[in-house]
Amino acid sequence: MRRRDLFLVPVAILIAMGTGVRAGRDDGDRDLPVITSLPASPTLSVSTVPSNGDVNPYGVAFVPPDFVPGGPLRPGDILVSNFNASSNLQGTGTTIVRISQNGAQSLFFQGANGLGLSTALGVLKRGFVLVGNVPSTNGLGTCTEVGGQETGVEQGSLLILDRRGHLVMNLSSKRLLDGPWDLTLKDDGDRAQVFVSNALSGTVVRLDLMIHDGAAADADRVVVTKATQIGSGYVHRCDPAAFVVGPTGLALDEESGTLYVASTGDNAIFAIRDATETASDLGTGRLVTSDPVHMHGPLGLARARNGDLITSQGDAVNPDPAQPSEIVEYTSTGRFVAQFPIDPSSGSAFGLALTPFEDGFRFAAVDDALNVLDVWVVP
Repeated sequence: MRRRDLFLVPVAILIAMGTGVRAGRDDGDRDLPVITSLPASPTLSVSTVPSNGDVNPYGVAFVPPDFVPGGPLRPGDILVSNFNASSNLQGTGTTIVRISQNGAQSLFFQGANGLGLSTALGVLKRGFVLVGNVPSTNGLGTCTEVGGQETGVEQGSLLILDRRGHLVMNLSSKRLLDGPWDLTLKDDGDRAQVFVSNALSGTVVRLDLMIHDGAAADADRVVVTKATQIGSGYVHRCDPAAFVVGPTGLALDEESGTLYVASTGDNAIFAIRDATETASDLGTGRLVTSDPVHMHGPLGLARARNGDLITSQGDAVNPDPAQPSEIVEYTSTGRFVAQFPIDPSSGSAFGLALTPFEDGFRFAAVDDALNVLDVWVVP
């Protein structure tokens, strides 16, 4: 395993998070909203706790249909990253679990102690998995503000794993990867773009990648060709319940190049135009919605084929005891569509993902109060 600073290398990464999804069917119903199309109960509800006892599931990512063969992963599998160790101290989890389409759970990756694997999780077609980490300092599980700076939390990095779950690269940059908290991908196979939100700097970064065949010499197959900060100015701070608060969920409209950003501390969703092409920092981008009625600290974010945005609410900002752990759907212009609670207790919603299959879609979301992944299958 090698640790590379983005200032020193040409650049490397990519991820396929499955957020460019279609929310419906080819029989004319494919443009229906996602939430109102879901069955009343999840098709599967699977524990995310591995044998070492890690808890607090955060990131969710589907393995894409054209994922290279070899290793334990199969197209349609779901990966889930854990933020807490068995101690339940935040920023200490080290594992990614694999959940098969029939609901079987197994360990895919276990890293060094105290990583704090974040919601930044994605899978590349060419056989690589990316995951961010935001460790707590000395594994204490708390973050505090001192002189306007977050303390008790480390910078973290992006880990690149091969298709067998082996760590092959560790990308680090104080300026560009400062608390990688979530990500989304534009995956074209041999080339890809990874968009990363940073909770410790309140920024969004685009990494342009060149991806070679992951079947051999895995350590040298992912190369970062360019890294660009494209967004900044989002609220970021320590939080006694959420550990850190910052820009989180990202969802890309590949046709227009618009990147949507769920900013927890701002209690808002923003849109960065030309995110796939811009060479400039465009600030927070355009405000899409800041809904004080239904929005309670947006975290995870996915985009449906009809353009709707589905976002989980973490309740660390603007909490409402009458609306705990909501998953909310908005149109691309910010109009409220529907919502439902993932759990009756507060602070249970975090990572989510959407992916199409045949004439339907699958929607997956973690319930980190129960440490389970709920999966809905809509044919």
